[in-house]
Amino acid sequence: MFVGYLPQSNMVFESHKNLSQYLNNHRDTNKSIGFVPTMGALHQGHLALMKKALEDNDFLVVSIFVNPTQFNNPEDLKKYPRLLEADLKLMESQLDSSNFITYAPAVEDVYGKIAVSKSYHFDGLEDVMEGSQRPGHFDGVGTILQFLFEVVQPDRAYFGEKDFQQLQIIKKLKEKLQLPIEIIGYPIHREESGLAMSSRNARLSPEGFIKAAQIYQVLKEAPGYFSKHSIKETIAFVSKKISQLSGFELEYFTIADEKTLSPATIKDSSKNYRAFIVVHLEGVRLIDNIPLN
Repeated sequence: MFVGYLPQSNMVFESHKNLSQYLNNHRDTNKSIGFVPTMGALHQGHLALMKKALEDNDFLVVSIFVNPTQFNNPEDLKKYPRLLEADLKLMESQLDSSNFITYAPAVEDVYGKIAVSKSYHFDGLEDVMEGSQRPGHFDGVGTILQFLFEVVQPDRAYFGEKDFQQLQIIKKLKEKLQLPIEIIGYPIHREESGLAMSSRNARLSPEGFIKAAQIYQVLKEAPGYFSKHSIKETIAFVSKKISQLSGFELEYFTIADEKTLSPATIKDSSKNYRAFIVVHLEGVRLIDNIPLN
């Protein structure tokens, strides 16, 4: 499915009805649509997803929407950066504007008068890590993505592996709703220092931005240590390393089965494991992960 008419400049839709009508009026079943949903405050990680989508598809739709129902902390929602004008300029400077359009709605266009999420069951994927720390978070994620998938009807949708748990839940959402969409995960895009790129990084001070790279410096020691030690010992090793860093507060570090996301206690050679970490620095919640085998 594809918009046969290519706009001459980046078209920005604020209404899902107008976007849907535009896409339906110009849809061509011989061409493909790639979709990159974002919450804005774009960085090179987002652009890498967009460029990959344009490589794989004939056309790209990007959404920019800070989704209120996936924030369990009102203060976090309030502080989340909103930089629409800068985001549009960045995309126009980095992408071929004839091959993509943007959907940047107000909350009312998505939810109506009251922003309330639906309730989902993701076979337990939602009950661990981020799900246990942020009640209702993945219901909000499921709600906005189901809405966007129904409006855009893409062939492929692209997500970064920094939010690996979210990626697994989106794949489960596709399965549950039987959506004809290919969900594609893309490797974590990092700063030269190793810090995982994130819109939240913009809230760090210049000193904090440099300091935050220490998270990955510790995290990348985990695979080698894990190869020679138990899961319990690896968790203790990384947790101690983080605790020794000034200014960092460890929320959690866990090792989980990549497929089920269940916290692991005993190694099984038939499974792939991934380490997940959440650290607070300067009041900013930073997440990262790394495969262990």
